[in-house]
Amino acid sequence: MTEELVESDVLIIGCGIAGATAALQLARDRQRQVVVVTRAGKPEESNTRYAQGGVVARGEDDSADLLVEDILAAGAGLSLPSAARILAEEGPRLVEELLIGELGVPFDRHPDGRLAYGLEGAHSRPRILHVGDATGQAIIRALTAALRERPNIRLVTGATAVDLITFPHHARNSLTVYEPITCHGAYVLDQSSGTVRRYLAGATILATGGLGRIYRHTTNPEGARGDGLAMAYRAGARVINAEYVQFHPTVLALPGAEGFLISEAVRGEGGRLLTPDGRPFMARYAPEWGDLAPRDVVARAIHHEMVANGYPYVLLDIASVLPAPRIRERFPTIYERCRSLGLDITVQPIPVVPAAHYFCGGLWTDEWSRTTIRNLYAVGEVACTGVHGANRLASTSLLEGLVWGDRAAREIAARGPLPLVSPDDVPPWEETGVEGADPALIWRDLRAIQYTMWHYVGLVRSERRLARALRDLRHLKEEIDDFYRASRLNDALVGLRHAVQAALLVAEAAYHNRQSRGCHYREG
Repeated sequence: MTEELVESDVLIIGCGIAGATAALQLARDRQRQVVVVTRAGKPEESNTRYAQGGVVARGEDDSADLLVEDILAAGAGLSLPSAARILAEEGPRLVEELLIGELGVPFDRHPDGRLAYGLEGAHSRPRILHVGDATGQAIIRALTAALRERPNIRLVTGATAVDLITFPHHARNSLTVYEPITCHGAYVLDQSSGTVRRYLAGATILATGGLGRIYRHTTNPEGARGDGLAMAYRAGARVINAEYVQFHPTVLALPGAEGFLISEAVRGEGGRLLTPDGRPFMARYAPEWGDLAPRDVVARAIHHEMVANGYPYVLLDIASVLPAPRIRERFPTIYERCRSLGLDITVQPIPVVPAAHYFCGGLWTDEWSRTTIRNLYAVGEVACTGVHGANRLASTSLLEGLVWGDRAAREIAARGPLPLVSPDDVPPWEETGVEGADPALIWRDLRAIQYTMWHYVGLVRSERRLARALRDLRHLKEEIDDFYRASRLNDALVGLRHAVQAALLVAEAAYHNRQSRGCHYREG
């Protein structure tokens, strides 16, 4: 190993539930060296940490067949049945064996010790396990604690993936042009030093999460910029279903609470959506489900009420349904956050609006997490396994990350030792920019992306809005590319380049798909 070179058997980019699960399973072979890099300062910081509602398991009056039916119904006819079947059969076992049995995640239980299964929108059975309203946080803490105990796992924080290392693109040998595109690792920016290092690996797993930050209003943390999607697309990977961006219907609409999620589980516990003057409205939009309709239906209903009536928000009422002690026990994080902003949810309804939440599309993968690039795998939200189709069923995202993180690890392990490319065949990173990246320009360009996506490629789309988005984003991408080449790299600039590419992928897919389905809704 040299100052600008890191070698490992497997490189994992991202440390949410999918990446952490893959690392943990791969490291069971103590001879296998695994490197996990994350742009965050702490490995626990990922989309997983902010998953409030829970993870799908196997309820008491439940079956794999029932879960498959619910997934396919929520996916609006676009979910891949074979992927839904894998999730339904393998997921609950992994929850039981890995999360509960091995890692000891403290899921909520009844006084008699039985697991407490919750009900959420579009589920036909109570099957959601939760840790209060901070389920993702509990899971990722347990996973990262286990990763730290493994001597053959190296966790690298504050490290931003800039580009994948692929042949023939980065090969010094021009004859590799005749070979399939193959991934050999990634160029990774050390945020503290500004150095870009070569991370070479026999197999690379992208676990970089979603892209909610390309929208002005989102539940996603800062790192959700579409990094992995953009890098793999530039390398030649196939991207599918990019138009399907799920908007969470209930995000807290109070000053100082930007992006704070009000869990699906609030409606699962009986919470009702009301107009600001107190009238319920979901029965008009979804007579079959009412307030427990799939997310795309609920989000569009709220959007329609707001646009048609000029409402700044709608209300979510749990105070008149559950007693105050139960609310504080079941939703401690939401209760404390609202209370800190002057709202007592045990006596007052919660003002909510929709916001970009989950990316249902992504890098095409097969049932073993393989992308169309050799030795490159994708797991979690960056991947499109086919499970979610046109609209994700609540609380299946953590389970999908768990299942396909495990599957990627099993597939790589089954292949045996993978040879590393020689460092002599991969050129070191060449810094082209000399000036520091102007933070004001980065901020302005990112805001331009976010507002363009929010207004033109949001909850309700039209041909005219999408055409305008494409013109604006293509022009902006040219400007950002010039800015990128002229500046010294930092995390924000790299993220800006990833974000504009991810935004273009979503906008182009939305423009070309004229059929409204699930969370892709076009009018006119």
